Amino acid sequence: MKIGIMSMAHMHAHSYIKALKAIPNVEVAGIFDDNQQRGAAAANTYQTVHFIDQDAFLQLEMDAVIICSENYRHKEMVVQAAKAKKHILCEKPIATKVEDALEMINTCNHHQVILQIAFPVRFSAPIRELKQQIDNGELGEIIAFRTTNRGQNPGGWFIDEQKSGGGAVLDHTVHMVDIMRWYSGEEVSEVRAFIDSSFHNIGINDMGLLTLGFKNGIIASHDPSWSRFPEYPTWGDVTIEVIGTKKTVKVDALQEHVRLYQHGDKPLRQAFYGNNMDYALINDFVDCVKTNRSPSVTGMDGLKAMEVALGAYESNRKQETVNLSCI
Repeated sequence: MKIGIMSMAHMHAHSYIKALKAIPNVEVAGIFDDNQQRGAAAANTYQTVHFIDQDAFLQLEMDAVIICSENYRHKEMVVQAAKAKKHILCEKPIATKVEDALEMINTCNHHQVILQIAFPVRFSAPIRELKQQIDNGELGEIIAFRTTNRGQNPGGWFIDEQKSGGGAVLDHTVHMVDIMRWYSGEEVSEVRAFIDSSFHNIGINDMGLLTLGFKNGIIASHDPSWSRFPEYPTWGDVTIEVIGTKKTVKVDALQEHVRLYQHGDKPLRQAFYGNNMDYALINDFVDCVKTNRSPSVTGMDGLKAMEVALGAYESNRKQETVNLSCI
């Protein structure tokens, strides 16, 4: 199977390529990046071909593409890849506007290509174990969620609102909304949010606090931020606490680690030893393409998670609870 990479703008592109190279009978067909320096460097590192022209890249004989561009370019690349009959794994968030996400989904459906959204947290071993407990009825009825996704400021285009579509709240809300929807099978119907920038001198939000209401009455809180400083022992956290009628369980997708003490600017480091979520995500996508099955994380999953984050921004602007459309 041959899979191409569209843009190296997102840092996940590197881990996705490494995952592809670790899967038997999978080949990196090439890298498209109209940033000449970045694309050429990546092609040299991963021993593949760099294309600066998107049309020429999409004419390659390959089965699928993985899109890792700036968020505002997702729609353009997904639409063009779908028209070229390539199956697609698109980095999250799916887009920066609901109408763009709908166009992406409809285009992929029209051209009968797979559109999967990159939510690697779904493939974390402790997150999946908790999903199994919920499905087995061990927690009883879900009453509430408490979630966090707090990491480091990635800088670059992430703090350029025109290119990213939003700051920490968009970047770090979609993951956990996806998990809550996956766990409960329910949609978020309303959101109240308080959003600000307090940790960095940047013109975009780096923190927030969201309260969510689900259609069936579940309530949830979510804390997304870029609050971890560079010397922090690990990148951040991805946590969810599920409060059920039978018991409450909390997991951190990044908690499987050993503590290392060393000399230097970061005297304490947490070395992760758990399963590689990115590899599991890519392996799942490869299997999806190979077997032509429905994706584990659909375009609509991506849209619904993005809709909540965008609703949070609207709530903060209006200083009131916002009802979501529940498309």
